[in-house]
Amino acid sequence: MADLRALPVPDGLEGERVDAALARLFGLSRTKAADLATAGSVTIDQRLVGKSDRVHAGAWLEVELPDPRSSPGLAVVADPIPGMAIIHDDDDLVVVDKPVGVAAHPSVGWTGPTVIGGLAAAGYRISTSGAEERRGVVHRLDVGTSGLMVVAKSEHAYTALKRAFKERTVDKTYHALVQGLPDPVQGTIDAPIGRHPNHDYKFAVVGTGKASITHYEVIEAFRAASLVEVHLETGRTHQIRVHFSALRHPCVGDLTYGADPVMAKKLGLERQWLHAVGLGFVHPGTGERVDFRSPYPKDLQTALDHISA
Repeated sequence: MADLRALPVPDGLEGERVDAALARLFGLSRTKAADLATAGSVTIDQRLVGKSDRVHAGAWLEVELPDPRSSPGLAVVADPIPGMAIIHDDDDLVVVDKPVGVAAHPSVGWTGPTVIGGLAAAGYRISTSGAEERRGVVHRLDVGTSGLMVVAKSEHAYTALKRAFKERTVDKTYHALVQGLPDPVQGTIDAPIGRHPNHDYKFAVVGTGKASITHYEVIEAFRAASLVEVHLETGRTHQIRVHFSALRHPCVGDLTYGADPVMAKKLGLERQWLHAVGLGFVHPGTGERVDFRSPYPKDLQTALDHISA
């Protein structure tokens, strides 16, 4: 028995071949995705398409995925993104523990895995609310940041969670290993963030930026770095990384924002030491407070062990 999946083509897949788009959305190999198109299992705007046809943002994509029991060679794997764990799942929302190297949703220029694609591949039905490329996404984590994300499954949950993030009633807790020792050891960074004046891919503290507020407290100080707990009052792109870089205490391993490459290499880090350890909010379905926690992934724990030895 086939499993019909239907969704609008995300903006980030504009112009992609059908087989490439299916591979990214559903966690398939390009070969398996091409086989589906060849078998007549893929339509766009109710028109059969081949593997080499191009997809266009906003078009309605329908795919008949085979039953794993009858066609194991074409089956979508149950866990298409290695290391992405489902922390909680109910009718309204799903909470995932996102590994490093995974984007929240498809975007122009990104060819790697996404949380949305991974959930779709594993059979999760998410909210159809929101921009086409980020349906169900109410907040994001950087590709290089691991940890907790909540994705809305129902329309009610999407509306309620978007409002909660906008009204700053969601508790977002991060742990970061930063170079040196911040002074004071507990404080608030209130500095506007906007596009970097010289580098499009970076952000910076600039007078014309958007209001950005970060609260932090040093958990433990080591000889060359400090482990800090961070609570975000706002949610700007790269906010923690930019704010601590502006204090001249960049996240360890964050070469984009001025971290010491020698220290990063010594600790075996290939990304910033930053992890979304906690997420708390009022559940949109039950009205009760829910809180989730995530342990440090292996690369961050190993680096922390080395620096604290």
